[in-house]
Order: sequence, then structure tokens, then C-alpha cells
Amino acid sequence: MHKVTGTMFKAHILKNISGINEQQVKISHTASQLSSEKANSYNYVIVGAGSAGCVLANRLTEDPLSTVLLLEAGPKDTLLGSKRLMWKIHMPAALTYNLCDEKYNWYYHTTSQKHMDNRIMYWPRGRVWGGSSSLNAMVYIRGHAEDYNRWSREGAIGWDYEHCLPYFKKAQTHELGADQYRGGDGPLYVSRGKTNHPLHRAFLEATQQAGYPFTDDMNGYQQEGFGWMDMTVHQGQRWSTASAYLRPAISRPNLSVAEKTLVTKILFQGTKSIGVEYVKNGQRKKAFASKEVILSGGAINSPQLLMLSGIGNADDLKKMGIPVVCHLPGVGQNLQDHLEVYIQQKCTKPITLYNAQKPINMVRIGLEWLWKFTGEGASAHLESGGFIRSEPGVPHPNIQFHFLPSQVIDHGRVASTMEAYQVHVGPMRSTSVGWLKLKSADPNDHPIIEPNYMSTERDIWEFRQCVKLTREIFAQKAFEKFRGPEVQPGNHVQSNEEIDAFIRQKADSAYHPSCTCKMGQLSDSTAVVDPQTKVIGVENLRVVDASIMPSIVSGNLNAPTIMIAEKAADIIKGLPSLQEKSVPVYKPRTLETQR
Repeated sequence: MHKVTGTMFKAHILKNISGINEQQVKISHTASQLSSEKANSYNYVIVGAGSAGCVLANRLTEDPLSTVLLLEAGPKDTLLGSKRLMWKIHMPAALTYNLCDEKYNWYYHTTSQKHMDNRIMYWPRGRVWGGSSSLNAMVYIRGHAEDYNRWSREGAIGWDYEHCLPYFKKAQTHELGADQYRGGDGPLYVSRGKTNHPLHRAFLEATQQAGYPFTDDMNGYQQEGFGWMDMTVHQGQRWSTASAYLRPAISRPNLSVAEKTLVTKILFQGTKSIGVEYVKNGQRKKAFASKEVILSGGAINSPQLLMLSGIGNADDLKKMGIPVVCHLPGVGQNLQDHLEVYIQQKCTKPITLYNAQKPINMVRIGLEWLWKFTGEGASAHLESGGFIRSEPGVPHPNIQFHFLPSQVIDHGRVASTMEAYQVHVGPMRSTSVGWLKLKSADPNDHPIIEPNYMSTERDIWEFRQCVKLTREIFAQKAFEKFRGPEVQPGNHVQSNEEIDAFIRQKADSAYHPSCTCKMGQLSDSTAVVDPQTKVIGVENLRVVDASIMPSIVSGNLNAPTIMIAEKAADIIKGLPSLQEKSVPVYKPRTLETQR
């Protein structure tokens, strides 16, 4: 009896002790969870260290009390801290290497395009520090003043030209100095080409012989016409947002940066965003934001992450088994891009970049660049270009040209075969609009990308004009001493039907996806963010990148994306917007003629 009672008493005591231990374990587990949340908590969590994310990381950490975590899916853009060891990114002439390499590139593909002979189109996007500014052709083009005035009319109040121009200037240091349009002390260095290649000079002369104006700054007073292009190249090196904004801020104690980190979803408490879940080295982790989560993943990744997190078209999300946080049908819709085609002419003199692409010369060019960042390796060679109107009545240019003293085949994935020069030409305000949707609820699956290219009669007509107007420029006297036979499309392509068939077979993306989380008014059911860049219907969540453009601008997208981030940084800090009133903008003397 005594033994039995003793055993029962011991058991009772042990049970109580273990109960207390359980309580303590629970408490200490909660406490450690809280402390790890605190340790992994920041004021802002920015998703994507690309063209916009690097800008935000720099500007938001200017306040030493503001803590920021910047998460990037790709690797750093340096090796052992050296740009030279990562020459494929930083040598301007090496740009096609990474366009064709999955290492720093999401390597997206579209659905087969029914209006383009069912071709599947290749869409490179940056997945590295600097994002697509580490992969692009370094062309710095702002678009036209009227693009931003149109945004304002489309519901992006406060994003008209007079409110955007000061942020283009704030970002920029132009090598030719500051003026009414250019910046003089921003982090983004912008320069002109240094090669002074005879074919660039011939192209500019030919455009004037064809009756188009010369413009000394297509990002300034007059976009219309042809001239020397601005490039994000500084001292012979690519000047990405990682170089311009991230590296100068990296030593700040209030900025933390993680690379090779895939954000898989946004964390919510009800409709309030509180952080993100991410995978690094195969481990699933969380990071918390006391103020805001900011998506800067770009026009594909930002809408994809919103949908994976339960923000999007509720019917689509339910089919994927994703719990709906907010029904926002505009997410992934309104997808816009620029298509372009290469018109190529054989060159009768051995002065193109064809020789530079022979292995022995590539070694020589590479060594010169590695030694002193000079020579043919220090340019992307897209040094001249321009903007024209496709027909009378068009109020501002809707066709863009980039001239290259070389031949490019299949995004540079196939080596050039001859001495030739080419122009990249395409319409800038296409009327074809597409969408993207989740393929599955797995964050590693690329979304379904449907740009719906060439789905309108207007786009088909404008591309015909692109071919005809380019041929007219190439036929001018300035090219006489260089002009061989036309390589592409070739002299056998003459009728409208033949030109249309050529476009279907050969046009390709200019790599400007945008507008998939469009900015607009709350009354617009297709809007995703408001003019403060806040995601509609939830709290503490913003999108800041090319996806929030209400409509695509008339030009390349890198400069506008950097401007968007500069402007958004002021909004987030609660500062009044910069503004420059009544800055003059060129208008054609008459709209009754095409030029």
C-alpha cells in the first residue's frame, strides 16, 4: 500500500513538473519566435534588387533610423568584390552573353503567338543585382512628355510630365552637364558614345537627307528626329542601378541585402501585409516589415507574387487553391511591350563590328577593357537612333530607331555571318494588349505570358511603315559608299503581304514588358495600385517598378523605371512631390505632314 501511494505521489509530482516544463517550453518558444521576429524585422522589406529596388534601398536608408531589407532572387553582380571578374555584366560590348545565359536571367518565354506564325517568343529578364539594368543594352531614353501627361489622364494623378521631369533629373548626372532637362549631380551616370563610327555618322546624315530633323537631345526639348543616344555607361563600364545606387549604400548599417533569395509569398494579418516568406539555401524563412512591404520584382514577378499571395482575380486564385486575400482583377492584366524588327544591309567596306567578333580580336578587345576600361569593349555600340511619326496627324513620335554598325541574329545567340549594319525599328504605342496568369501555385513555375502581339490592324500597318521608312533612309546618298544588298528582309520582300509575313517571322520583343499592376483611381476596376503606389484593398503593401505604368511609354523603359522609384521614394518618405512647371516641349510645326 505504502509503495503504491509513493508511486502515485511521484507520478503526480512528475506530471506537475512536466506540465510546468510544457508551459515554459511554450512560453520560451513564443518568446524565441518573437525575438527571432524582432531580429528578422525591418521597417521596409523590398522584394527585388533591380532597376527600382536598388533606388528604393538607397533612398529609404538615407534616413539612418529607417531599416531596410532588400531581397534578390539572383546573385551579386560582382565576383570576390570585382567587376572585372564579372566582365560579362560590366563590359558594355559583352551584353549579349547574359541575354542568352540563365545564370543572371529569368529566361522567360511567351505562349505561342497566334498572330506571329505561332512563334514562342524569348523574354530575358534580369535576375541579379541591378536586375535588367545589368542585362540591358544601356540605352537611356525617357519617353515623351506626353506619355506622362497621358498617365495623368489615365488616372495616375500627380504623374504628369511636370511632376516626373524633376525625378529624371534627380537621378541623373549627364556628362554634358545639367540644364533645364538634364541632371548634374544624381547617382546615375549617363554618357554619349565615344566611337564616332563612320556608319553612325552616315546614318545620321541619311536621316537628314530623308527630311528628318537632327535633335541634340532626344531626352530634352525635342524627342522627334535623329541624334546621338544617351547611355548608362560610366568610364567605360555599364552603370546599372547596382553600381549607381546599391553599392554606395551597401555599407550603411540600416541596410541589409540578401541575394539568391526567392520570395515565395507576402504574409498577411487579415488584409494587412506584415512581411514575406522566402527560400534561401533550400530553407524556408520569414522576414517582417513594421511599415511596408514593397514589391520591385518587375512586370512579371510583381504580379506573380501578388497572385501567389492571394491578391488577384478571385476566380483564378480559387482554381489554383490559393486563399483569396483581396479580389483585384487587374493583377497581371494590361500587359504591354514593344516589338521590333531588324532591317539589315550588307556593308561593302570592312568597317563594321564583324571583325571585332573574331576570337583573336575579342581577346585583344577584352584585354584592353580589363586593363583600362577603354576601346571597343567600352561601348554597347547602339550610339545613334531616333524617333519619328508614322503618318500625318500623329501628335508625337510613335516609331523608334536604334542603329548598330553590326548584324545581330536571334538576340545575339547566333554569331554574325558578314560585314553588315542594321537598324532596330518598331512602333512604340502598340494597340495589342496581353496578360499573364499563374501556371500553378508553385513559386518556381514561370507564369503563363500572353502578350497577344500583332493582334490589331493598326499594329500591322505601323510595322509596314517601319520597314518602308527604314528602307527610304538606307537608300539615301550618305550610305552610297557603304551600301551592299539588303540582307533582311531582302529585295524579294516588296508587297504589303510580303512585308506582313516578314514581320510575323522576324519581329521580336524589345524587352519592355510593363503595365501589369497598373496605377489608377479606386473607381477603376482594372487598377492595381493607387497614385501613391499602394496596392488597392490591402494595407502596408506597395508596388514600385515598370508594372505600375498605366500604359507603355514611347521609348526604352529603364530610365522611366528609375524615375518611378525616385518619385515613389519621396512618396514613401511623406515628402511633397518635386515639380517643374511650364518646361517647353517641342511640337511639330504642322501635323499635316509625316516629317
